[in-house]
Amino acid sequence: MIVRLIHARLLDPTETEERIGSLGIVDGRIEAAEHPALRKAPTWDLEGRYVAPAFIDLHVHFREPGMEAAETIATGVAAAAAGGFQAVVTMPNTVPALDRPELITAQCRRARETGRVQVWPCGCLTVGRMGNELAPYEELIRAGAVAFSDDGRTVADPRVMEAAMRKLAELDRPVLDHAQDPAAEQRGVLHDGAVARRLGLPGIPAEAELRVVERDIAMVQRTGCRLHIQHLSVGASVERVREARRRGLPVTAEATPHHLALCEDDLPGADPNYKMNPPLRTRADRDALIAGVVDGTISCLATDHAPHTAESKAKGFMAAPFGVVGLETAIAVTWEVLVASGRMSPLEWVRRWTIGPAAVLGRPAPSLRPGSPAHIVVVDPNAQWTVDPEEFRSRSRNTPFAGRRFQAWPVAVCLDGVWVKGGGPS
Repeated sequence: MIVRLIHARLLDPTETEERIGSLGIVDGRIEAAEHPALRKAPTWDLEGRYVAPAFIDLHVHFREPGMEAAETIATGVAAAAAGGFQAVVTMPNTVPALDRPELITAQCRRARETGRVQVWPCGCLTVGRMGNELAPYEELIRAGAVAFSDDGRTVADPRVMEAAMRKLAELDRPVLDHAQDPAAEQRGVLHDGAVARRLGLPGIPAEAELRVVERDIAMVQRTGCRLHIQHLSVGASVERVREARRRGLPVTAEATPHHLALCEDDLPGADPNYKMNPPLRTRADRDALIAGVVDGTISCLATDHAPHTAESKAKGFMAAPFGVVGLETAIAVTWEVLVASGRMSPLEWVRRWTIGPAAVLGRPAPSLRPGSPAHIVVVDPNAQWTVDPEEFRSRSRNTPFAGRRFQAWPVAVCLDGVWVKGGGPS
């Protein structure tokens, strides 16, 4: 495909400011608008819409193998493309768990067959995610694993966790850390606070997260392992990450759209579409998360896209599984919370979805510079749309944002020079 995009507000995260300009797409690459191949190319006037490199999501669950009724690689990739993502990191809590190289290889092969979104598997920290025996990291890396996690479970034994971090420090691979002390979590299903007491449901205390955050940051200091803390939810955890980064430790963290947009006060009763792990915390915790994203303490945004069938979510708040989908609402929700609110610039927002995640994985920063792969997302900040889960490309519908109206929307997505959403010039 050859096309020229004009009158765009270009958000290149590798540059210092946004600018109005033009660019071209030639044979899967971004080129300057003056490129000879673009002299007679079709032109798309974007009329001031934003153009950025398509995003990277460090944290998704695609459920294949084993739970394909909720999501498959194909439907997950379709949801990612619709949401504006060029690459996703898939978590290993499938059935069986991704603790063997042939399982990593199969997921990579399946992804190549189903779409243009790059799927980067995360291997298990421990065999079967049971927290006892280290997974075969070298074999998993050779098969395509980019990082390691037991996401959905915390490695409870500190000796096992420290052994894993020492080994992964040698291999220069990050740990993606599900920080939730199982002893403190127990049977909790939402934040241990006033709302849990009003609904008569068992709570998960903030200390469940904080204990593991503190434990694993201390291990970073001893091992030198790169630690990325997933889905922060507690204000005190943000402060521990801030302190670690001030001390120069290789610690990063992510925040999800739902933890930035919602708090425990937003629960409309015991609706399982508001059940996630970690749970929605207090308003003060949410404000601390937002502040951490704005000041760069939290360098990444990530969806924790966690699809579940309608049947499983209909079991009631206690029995329903944790998790909400997020790939197709991520741009709208985070734009509203961070950019439309005036808290941060569009360019800084793009950096949390591009440079931040790439740095965690040790990958080049996505860019709009000539010669870069043509992975771009076009965002209309004035789209005005209402979330209808029945329109999702994901196989699942479990979102807390159904019926919510937002103003920003990824109107077009180009991957490898091919429009996978929207049409470009008419």
